[in-house]
Order: sequence, then structure tokens, then C-alpha cells
Amino acid sequence: MSVLFTRAARGCLAALALAASTLPAWSQSAPATLPVAPVHNAPETFFGTTVDDPYRDFEDTKSPPVAAWMKAHSDHAHAVLASISGRAAMRQQLERLASAATATVAEVQRLPGGLYFYERRGAREDQFKLYMRRGLKGREKLLFDPEALRRKTGQPHAINYFTPSPDGRRVALGVSAGGSEDASLRILDTATGRQIGPEIARARFGGVSWTPDGKELFFVRMQEMGKGMAPTETFQRSMVVRMKPGSGEAGIRVVLRAGDAGEVEIPATEFPGIDVQPDGRVLAVVSDGVSPEVRAYHTTLAALRAGKPAWRKLFERDDGVTALALQGDRLYVLSFKNASRYRLLAGKVDGFSLERAQVLVPESQRVLSGLATAADGLYVEARDGNVKRLLKLEHRDGATPREVPLPVAGAFTLSGASGRADLPGLLLDLQGWARARQIVAVAADGAVTNTGLQPAGPYDAPADVVATEVMVKSHDGAMVPMSIIHRQGVKLDGSNPTILYGYASYGITEEPFFSVSRQAWMDAGGVFAVANPRGSGVFGRHWHEDGKKANKPNTWRDFIACAEWLVAQGWTAPKRLAIWGGSAGGILVGRAMTERPDLFAVVVPEVGALDTVRAETTPNGVPNIPEFGSRVTEPGFRALLAMSTYAHIQDGVNYPAVLLTHGANDPRVEVWNSTKAAARLMAASKSGKPVLLRLEYDSGHGIGSTKSQVLDERADLFAFLLWQMGVPGYAPRP
Repeated sequence: MSVLFTRAARGCLAALALAASTLPAWSQSAPATLPVAPVHNAPETFFGTTVDDPYRDFEDTKSPPVAAWMKAHSDHAHAVLASISGRAAMRQQLERLASAATATVAEVQRLPGGLYFYERRGAREDQFKLYMRRGLKGREKLLFDPEALRRKTGQPHAINYFTPSPDGRRVALGVSAGGSEDASLRILDTATGRQIGPEIARARFGGVSWTPDGKELFFVRMQEMGKGMAPTETFQRSMVVRMKPGSGEAGIRVVLRAGDAGEVEIPATEFPGIDVQPDGRVLAVVSDGVSPEVRAYHTTLAALRAGKPAWRKLFERDDGVTALALQGDRLYVLSFKNASRYRLLAGKVDGFSLERAQVLVPESQRVLSGLATAADGLYVEARDGNVKRLLKLEHRDGATPREVPLPVAGAFTLSGASGRADLPGLLLDLQGWARARQIVAVAADGAVTNTGLQPAGPYDAPADVVATEVMVKSHDGAMVPMSIIHRQGVKLDGSNPTILYGYASYGITEEPFFSVSRQAWMDAGGVFAVANPRGSGVFGRHWHEDGKKANKPNTWRDFIACAEWLVAQGWTAPKRLAIWGGSAGGILVGRAMTERPDLFAVVVPEVGALDTVRAETTPNGVPNIPEFGSRVTEPGFRALLAMSTYAHIQDGVNYPAVLLTHGANDPRVEVWNSTKAAARLMAASKSGKPVLLRLEYDSGHGIGSTKSQVLDERADLFAFLLWQMGVPGYAPRP
């Protein structure tokens, strides 16, 4: 899912000056000179094809000339954006809408005894804090405030994850600084709020699971990077470790490690995790980090503690299992093997075999996408078009699924925190295109009630906002779903400022979500469209496969088809159409731009993956090979070259206006993806339209960004779009 609307960036470069008098009118407010990046081409040849890399030097972001270029252009972008006449009013509107509810509550976890743990950010606060309470009406208690670290260090900090012990006496949480996601693990005593033992470094991924007695915890830890190790090894040889609270480094013991030979052989590039069940059974799940399918093993906590785990395999990756849940000795799995839209199967955990498992829900037109177990039954997430349905099966042979009616026709995601094997019912975070998030409780009898944990706001259910769902024929006849969120009565006369948003990678589907930012865009007369091209999972496994690796061109061509449809049907016109995508969505919007520059007024790649040929040389590049391919094989190289925006920018083309945004501490997509693409576009485009590079030096990929950072960026983005679309009231002041 996109982070854009949730909580929810090297050689010697000479700085050449460009006189202000030669700059286009849009940049007259820039400093008298801006550094221009000279070309220092570093071509590479793969399988007979030479790929130019004119700004390879930019990969050394610590080089003084590169750092100076980045800072100068980022400062220029911030200055230009701040000068847009409607920008300040837009920022005020965003703040008003975002602060209308008294708080935002997220990541709720429920424990026996009526204990609730959750993150909460007050309307006037900048970052989420960790709280607990007993009972829905109980008094909440603050457990951890990352703003205290900001006051101490001057750098924003964020909670990456948290997991309370089963008795609620302790909570483990990961905290990182500056959007880096480089989390350290802390353990707190919930009665006193004091930290137990030292912080544990290299705990970025969390994966915390407590033993039922709360005396030990398991978590995922990254390897320690020694001197001379290549950056590409950063995410390799990760491990699951066990530790008693307070014991520190001396008490950490490795349970499973990628790259080690043993009972469970895990490739160095894959990631193990452990989940301890309330009855002492233990599941080990191994993932490649990006693919939805996993492999799994099981043992018992007693065997682990005795040092003789005797891991037993449950299934391999080619069994196509993407979700699993254990209730006693009964294992439930979702699998796409021989079922592109997934089947639900079950069997005894001892001796489990997918071939012998009982089919509880066969494949149908619905896409089964998630599981959560509870004491009263198994809950199943089923996507029906763009709407989620909740199904329930009792824990008995012969049980048939029944639908649990929900108060909002929208989206939710079942996760390990949704239900517990030792508690009835579950919690859901439910929302729709025109209905704000609410945290609901589903009781064992099927009753669904709003917990009230998420305070209601005055703009939660705008009566004049609707979503129009359409299917668009793509270049090869495939029908692509698109949702258009707009005010009632919008005129289809081609005049509407319109954003087309998409992601389309890893099988992730853009489902209905509520956004106060989108409300501000519609207040300015805008339309917001969300597409699910191939590469997403909206129609199941085949839809994902048809948009990955060599099939990736389907992704941006589906997106182009959606843009053309919006124009043809009168929703907008090219001069008022923007495309926006973040992270892997940068591939989507970047290649749509290079293939059809005439179709768009503005393009916004946010923390975009724009130089895919070089991605494999980065720490996060190796884990992404299963999704995008490897340049060491000819098919992989051809696929990566095809999806590289940077490689497809051509001299002398009339490119749209472009706003590239990135956090300098991004651990997922290196910031030079944006700086290299920006330099290339500045040199290549002949349209005279602006190419702005907006960097944040205290943020990363968007995870952990403060509320102020998010709203500032959103105000800049909307103001830039409206200016470039020619909407009155949005133009830079002299």
C-alpha cells in the first residue's frame, strides 16, 4: 500500500553557474546561480547492449560537489514552491482538515484482560506515541513518546513497531531516527514506563514474538556490517534471535540464520521469522522479502528451549502459500497453486500436506487475500472487485463460510494483530473512499460495533463525495479497474484538475482509503483517480505476474490507457492531468512519462525507483530481484532496462513539468534515483517546464515522517500541480 496517504532520496563534479537571466520565467525567484551537473558518462555493457550513465557521479551523495548540487537544487525547489500564491492557503486547509478529529489512532492490539495497546497522535501533535488502556472506556496511559528524543537530539524519531507481552506487563518496540527505519529494540515495563535493559541495535524488521509466559522474546535481527563489507550485503544473513528481557547482548542466542547450514537451510538473501502460539507451538516462516509466497516449518517452544528444535516442514514456496494461521493443531493456508484467485485449505499441522489438505473455500471470482484466527473461528478477507468482504468459518469439520456484514463497503486488512487464538472476535481498521477510518470490533455472534478508539471528526463522511468505478481496456484488451473519487455533479467538460495515482508492484492492490488530503484537493476543484494496473493483485496471482519482470511494460501501458480514458470521457484534458506514484510507483509514472510525454501536464515520482538498472548495486536491490529481475541474467537485464525511467529520458523532448521528492535517509530507494533523473531531465527537456527536486534531509522513504513533514510536502505538491495546470490563484510570486 502506498505511504503517500498514511502516516499514511558520487567522482568530482565542477559546479558550473547558469545566469539567472537565462532561466525560464518560472525560476526567476531562484538564486542568481544554480549548479549545473556536467556529464561524466560511465557506460556499462550488458549482453551486447551498452547503457549510458551520464550522472553516475551522483551516486556518491557524500561527495562535496554532489552534496552542494543537491542542496542548491533542493533549496531552489523549496523556494519556488513556497512562492506559489495559493500554497499557504492550501497548507492551512490541509492542517484544518487533518486536525479536525481530536486524534489519529492506529496499530491497535488487544490482549486478554481487556488490555489495549495502540499508537495515538493528537490533533496538534507531530508524531505518534505509544499508549495502553484497560477496557475501551479505561484511562489511557502514555508508554513512549518519541518527541522526547527529538527534543534531546534535534532529529525526529518514530515508532516503527511494537509488540506487548501476553500479560501486558512489558512491551517491545522499535524506534528509528530521521526516517531511516534503522530501528533499535527497546523493552519497557508498562507499570513504570521504564526501559528494561539496554537498547538492541540492528532490529529494523522487528518480527517480535513473546513466549506465552512473557519470559523470553524472539525477534529478527540484521547482521553486523564489518569493515570492507559491500553495501549489498546489508540485508543478507538476517537471523531470528531469542532473548530474556533485560539481558542485553550477552543474552542473545541465534535460533535461525539465513546463510547457515542446518535443519532449516535458508539462502543468505532470504528472511526468517518466528511466531510463538499461545499453546507453545512455534511457526517459522521464511520469505524472500518481496514475494507474497512463503515457506514454513513448525516445532514446539519446549523443543527450542531444549536445544533440539527438530523443525518439520509444512510447505515450500512452490506451494503458493501467502497466508497461514494456526489454531491448536489445525493449520489454515491461502494458496494460489492451481488457483490464481486463491483457495483456503486446512489440515492437521503434524504431517501437513497441501495435496492432502481439505479445501474449505474453493477458487471463485473473489480474491482471497488474508486470514486471522480467533477463539470462535477463522476470519477470511475476500476482495470482491475493489471492496473487501469478511467471511467466517467455525473451527470444526464441515463448517461453511458465512459473510459478516460490515457497516462500510470499503477496505480492511487482516493481520496478526486483528485476532488472537485465545480471544473471541477480532478488531478491524475499516474505511472507504468517502468514509473515514473507524476501528470496529467483530463479536463472536457477528455483531459489529465501533470501538470509539478512533475519534470521529466533522469531515469523516462527506455527503457530496462519490466514487465512480470503471473498467478500462488496455493496449492488449485487458480490462483495468480504476476508481474515480469526485464531488457529485462534476462536469465532464475536460476542465477538471485531475490526479491519476498508482503503484502496481509486489501484488499490492490500491484499495479504498479515506484521505483528508484528497478532500483538500477536491475543495480546489480536483478529481482523484486510482488505478490498479497489472503488477497489483486486484484480480489475483495472474494479475501480479502479468506486471512483473519482463511483463512490467503492461504496468505503465495499463496506466496510460487509464489516462487516455479519463481524457476521452471528458473528466480532464492533458493540460490538466497529473500522474503520481511513489517508490515502485516511480517506475509506473516515470515510464508513462517517457512513453507518452504529451499526455500529462505534471509528473510526480515520490521516492521513486527511477534507475532500475543500477538498483542491484544498492543494499535493498538484492532483495528486490524476485520482483524486478537481476542484471546478471539477460532476461533480467532486459526487464530492468525496459523499466528504467533514467535510461529512457531522451534529449530534445517536450517533457511535462516534474516534481521529484525524496528523503535523504531513504533505506529502500536510494536518493540518487531522484537526483540522477532530475539532472537528466533538466538537461534533456526542451519544454521549458520546471523540473524541481524537493529533498527532505530529516526523512526517508516516508515511514516515520512527522505530520508536519507530510502536510508540508502535500501542500507543495498540490500547489505545484494547480500552478502547472493553469488554475487561477496558483502562480509563483515575483
